[in-house]
Amino acid sequence: MRSRDEQPSTLAELLDTLAGRLRRVDLRLIDEARAIWPSAVEPAIAEHCRVELIKDQVLIVSVPSGAFAQRIQQHTKAILRSFSTLSSGAPTSIKTVLRSAEKPGESGR
Repeated sequence: MRSRDEQPSTLAELLDTLAGRLRRVDLRLIDEARAIWPSAVEPAIAEHCRVELIKDQVLIVSVPSGAFAQRIQQHTKAILRSFSTLSSGAPTSIKTVLRSAEKPGESGR
């Protein structure tokens, strides 16, 4: 971390830091994965759960509750088969993350 007396970071330094964080994430796959999602899972899961990203061949899905996470885990093999069309970018496993509850007045995605 820089002290207040040092010069601000250059744009190149900031971009290098950001690129390092995203190195193992192919941002182009996210749109494709989100397009596949509704046909890969049951309608209720597609409506309430969201593909967030694919990192290190792990499909990361946000869920509103543990019940949805459990349903996704029960159907992991079938879901992963649906994503095989992504060829070398296809996920080989799924990780669910609990989405925080929305605050009053916030709209869903």
